[in-house]
Amino acid sequence: MTKSPRIPDAAWRKSSHSDNTGSECVEVADRIPGIVPVRDSKNPQGPVLVFPATAWTAFITNMQNAPA
Repeated sequence: MTKSPRIPDAAWRKSSHSDNTGSECVEVADRIPGIVPVRDSKNPQGPVLVFPATAWTAFITNMQNAPA
């Protein structure tokens, strides 16, 4: 994971698990080869965490398999 101030031309989408109350909202940018940028939707001009795509895929797989 690295931190980046901006990812130019990113198409951000809100996580399907984020609610509409303004708390705990995460956005990810798709279709950027090799990386997955993640940011706080409440602070879109703030820092962006950049994960290797393989690490993000492993994270999502583990979350999908985690007990509720």
